[in-house]
Amino acid sequence: MRMMLRARLDTHASNEVYKRGELAKFVQDLMDRTKPEAAYFGPMDGGRTCTLVFDMEDSSQIPATLESLLVEMEADVELLPVMNYDDLKKGLAGHK
Repeated sequence: MRMMLRARLDTHASNEVYKRGELAKFVQDLMDRTKPEAAYFGPMDGGRTCTLVFDMEDSSQIPATLESLLVEMEADVELLPVMNYDDLKKGLAGHK
């Protein structure tokens, strides 16, 4: 299922990771784990934020996907099922 992950990283925790020179590695590990079809990074609510759209095959992947964000970055996370336009058209075609 296509999922959208939005994570707002805690400023203090992500600053510490940045100061250790490990922020790029953290992001690369996240990208490797999720293999997103789209990834966006920028400020939100005064902190670092990432938004990823990726395929999640099974809900058992949730811990592996979120734990490093929660533990290392003390992030506030949202994980939502989403559709692209083609998915929406397919879904609406079955409802008459």
